[in-house]
Amino acid sequence: MRLSAENMEQLRSANAEWPDQSLLHLPEKVLQFGTGVLLRGLPDYFIDKANKQGLFNGRIVVIKSTDRGGTDAFDVQNGLYSLLERGYEAGAKTEKVIVNAAISRVLSAATQWNEILACAENKDLQIIISNTTEVGITLVTTDATALLPVSYPGKLLAFLLKRYHYFNGAQEAGMVIIPTELITDNGAKLKAIVTELARLKETGDEFIYWLHTANDFCSSLVDRIVPGKPAKADQEQTEAILGFEDELMIMSETYRLWAIETDRERTRNILSFALADKGVVLAKDINRFRELKLRLLNGTHSFSCGLAGLSGFRLVKEAMQDETFTAFISALMLEEIAPIVARGDIDKKEAEAFALEVMDRFRNPYIDHQWEHIAVQYTSKMAMRNVPLIQALYQSGEKPNSYMALGFAAYLHFMKPLLGRDGKNYVNQQGMILNDDKADSLFKHWNLGLSVEATITQILSDQHIWGANLSSCKGFAEAVITNYFQLLEQQPLALLKTNRQKSVA
Repeated sequence: MRLSAENMEQLRSANAEWPDQSLLHLPEKVLQFGTGVLLRGLPDYFIDKANKQGLFNGRIVVIKSTDRGGTDAFDVQNGLYSLLERGYEAGAKTEKVIVNAAISRVLSAATQWNEILACAENKDLQIIISNTTEVGITLVTTDATALLPVSYPGKLLAFLLKRYHYFNGAQEAGMVIIPTELITDNGAKLKAIVTELARLKETGDEFIYWLHTANDFCSSLVDRIVPGKPAKADQEQTEAILGFEDELMIMSETYRLWAIETDRERTRNILSFALADKGVVLAKDINRFRELKLRLLNGTHSFSCGLAGLSGFRLVKEAMQDETFTAFISALMLEEIAPIVARGDIDKKEAEAFALEVMDRFRNPYIDHQWEHIAVQYTSKMAMRNVPLIQALYQSGEKPNSYMALGFAAYLHFMKPLLGRDGKNYVNQQGMILNDDKADSLFKHWNLGLSVEATITQILSDQHIWGANLSSCKGFAEAVITNYFQLLEQQPLALLKTNRQKSVA
């Protein structure tokens, strides 16, 4: 039997968390641009949870932005879908199924544009959420005159203009607009583009004043791994246990964070779903959450990716099953990265708590996170995430041979480019194609005929690659060179074990 509103009462079981029928009749309060799994696994998750607690009492109108596929599954299932929440929380393995009833309907921007604009007349509608990929928040100047805008900012402007005119410019008709695209200061950038389009459209100063004062463009940071649809065998097994079929079933990890930047009291009142879960954070400045994620999660990925690849691990969870590798990641985060992160407005306990959550996320047995994917644009990731950490660690010269130096040496070893058989692509010594914009620069460094020591020093000195001269970090070049030669002589796991024993001793 298929999951739907009609069948819901027959399907209820103790194997899932179900919504009450009354939640299917709540007013529409949210307009959401995007049907992707990240939105359904995070913002929609929080809204559904708040509805079940009687804290938000509103549903979501979802806008399907692309013309690929249809909305049939959402129509058949009345917007209902099940979320498999799986992973570790506070060191304990958890798994549960949640039937989400937050979505009221799905409209297609390609074929139902007038129905979408009609939503602007709904006084209950107060929030707009988006996830249109990073390229979605771009300026398309032709949208200023288009009947059907192609870009998300163009569609947003058309919607807000319709609302402005329908409610005669009333301040209380303003929206809380929260982009979740993975762009720093996404709210500010979206506001700037919409404002520019409004000027090109010659909407007038009064509308632009209303746009800026009545509406709150909130930058936000989302953090949750939502792989999407489970593997076929996994889904069939889960459906057999639950007793229903669900074409919209998705899976996520247990960890969740949605940090939303605002200093307006009205916005806080509108976003009442934040009270339902500690994973929603409303703050005047969300940079601290970005810093935690960038340094402790993303930075640790980059420092450990080369070692994992050289050790033969394909998946992050496989590496976390190895005691030696896990000890390296734990020491890297808790002994080196966390103390640096805690030097600003983040205290040490918060940094360490986040590091432990990262450990839980890395070891999640349900997430097949491939190291090869983490290695895409490896050099740029290392530069953005970890150069500031290296500089901070070595500024005092107290860490002549660090975990960071070992991770960096492994990066150099793993990323040493060879020209592939096709004469076009670079590959590493394992034969993996290097999808890295800086591979050509690395190749040139390695083929100048210099000694290994001189080559590594030259690479570290290349400010075009790193935006800094890393060879000037006292002791770092020497530590990287030492570790590089050790990696040539020993298996990475053996070296990790030896180094750990030395540090403990």
